Amino acid sequence: MCGAMSVDVRGAHIGLVATTIVVVVVATLGSLGWAWTIAGCFGAWYSMALLVARLRDWRGWNAVRRAYVATFGWGDYITP
Repeated sequence: MCGAMSVDVRGAHIGLVATTIVVVVVATLGSLGWAWTIAGCFGAWYSMALLVARLRDWRGWNAVRRAYVATFGWGDYITP
């Protein structure tokens, strides 16, 4: 179980890095408003995931980790 969760967290790290790169590129080449919109959407999604984790009675770092994986875990799909 611990090994499976670490794979999810690694994928979430990749998703966070990819999101950060996209936000920086959009802010640099596009408009700052769109960059804030993208970042705000991910922030709202993370907040909702954290709320759900808290409602399901997960506490502390376990709730934070589950919300992080729920928000950025898609990064596992863009790795070879």
